[in-house]
Amino acid sequence: MEKQELSAPFIGIVRHRLATDGKGVTTLVAFHSCPLRCKYCLNPQCLDPEKVWRTISTGDLLNELLLDNLYFLATGGGVTFGGGEPLLRSEFIDEFCRMKPAEWKVNIETSLNVERHHLERVMPHINEYFIDIKDTNPAIYKKYTTRDNTQVLDNLRWLMSHDRMAEKVIVRLPHIPNHNTQADIDRSRAMLEEMGVKNFDEFDYIV
Repeated sequence: MEKQELSAPFIGIVRHRLATDGKGVTTLVAFHSCPLRCKYCLNPQCLDPEKVWRTISTGDLLNELLLDNLYFLATGGGVTFGGGEPLLRSEFIDEFCRMKPAEWKVNIETSLNVERHHLERVMPHINEYFIDIKDTNPAIYKKYTTRDNTQVLDNLRWLMSHDRMAEKVIVRLPHIPNHNTQADIDRSRAMLEEMGVKNFDEFDYIV
């Protein structure tokens, strides 16, 4: 019996992104579902079961993204998985990456607040990680997301223990109004630099 392709729920596909979430031209593929409940969620539809845009199989997703193949090849770009939390769909991402053209880059936007096995499954396929740490202070993180950040930091330490990972990881450190200050961000950055993180994206949430 032929193995059935995996399917997953999505909130959208955004094409022709340039220098936003990876090198070259990228297509953002955004999954439904997230373990966090952030106060200022950029994509609240990912938490609403009635806001699933489409459920797509790995093969159908590949067929859709082949429309962008020339852009990917010409610019060294590829696919960026976001959401929601894409690592919740690690099995889907793994299957898709085994099907896609080898030349396509694969990036991921993640909070890392998932069980380790999800990260282990996708790591062989990922070219760049955009990791939204929020804040390393556990009290600030929990107040903002309603979740503990122990798993986040443990996963990041594990990731950074691998060769050349400092080249692949970009950590996002937002200033979150009413939750953290520049001093908090500076403390987070110092802690992350000790782990080996070299690339940061500091910015302000607009609420």
